[in-house]
Amino acid sequence: MNRRWLLILGVAVIVIGLIVKGAAFTVYETEQVIVMQFGEPKEVYTEPGLHWKIPIVQDLARYDKRVLNLDPPVEKLLLADQKRLLVDSFSRYRIANPLLFFQTVRTEGTVRQRLGGIVNASLREVLGTTTLATMLSDEREGLLERIVEIVNRQAKSLGIEIVDIRIRRADLPDEVSQQVYDRMKSEREREAKEFRAQGFEVAQRIKASADREATVIKAEAQRESEILRGQGEGERTRILNGAFGKDPDFFSFYRSMQAYEASLADDSTYMVLSPESDFFKFFEDSQGKALGKALGQTTN
Repeated sequence: MNRRWLLILGVAVIVIGLIVKGAAFTVYETEQVIVMQFGEPKEVYTEPGLHWKIPIVQDLARYDKRVLNLDPPVEKLLLADQKRLLVDSFSRYRIANPLLFFQTVRTEGTVRQRLGGIVNASLREVLGTTTLATMLSDEREGLLERIVEIVNRQAKSLGIEIVDIRIRRADLPDEVSQQVYDRMKSEREREAKEFRAQGFEVAQRIKASADREATVIKAEAQRESEILRGQGEGERTRILNGAFGKDPDFFSFYRSMQAYEASLADDSTYMVLSPESDFFKFFEDSQGKALGKALGQTTN
């Protein structure tokens, strides 16, 4: 009889243990739990701790409480300046209302599809009204804030809160990239030609100005030199005239010596002159006669 009671007691303990195990559950810090009864939500637990439910009748739906990542497919957009752009974005979100989340999407796999569509639609809505230059400027942060605001309004109905949306990469399609590259190359070549033409024009203007200044300087220098030469010639003439007036004989002798030096300097010079020529008058004597006579006798 004791054995039988022990067996019954053991079975009862096991059953009670199973009941307690099926009734007790733990909510961890990283999750939030919905208690379901026949597929209908009965209770929501968002704080960590030990809780109870009816075994077998009730089950649990667990959702992550942490910030989750969403990496939607690359979206091909048409910007306001008619440029096509491949936008690769990523989003960070969390389940803010687990009950609403369960009622609308139920699983995280489903929400990735729906939220990805919302994000891409918002990208098209906002970026479709802007240009590529704006996308590459400091205004990009403002565009992302508008996208987050639009996505948040729609995601709220799914029990989701958007933490952040970022554009990982924004590239032009290959065919458009080549066209943009060719256009940029042509634009740079055109600008280079304009700069070279402007530089040549400036160089010609500087050269013309320098030539004009050089011509003016040369003309001024020539004029000054002519004035100085004239003044020198005049001074020379004045001095010579003064010297001639003081001693005409010496001046005549000095001029004749200069003429002799200039005429007889070259050994190959031949002169055919009469001994009585005035050119030889200073070869006679101090009066210009004796040397002429001696030359005449020699000739005879």
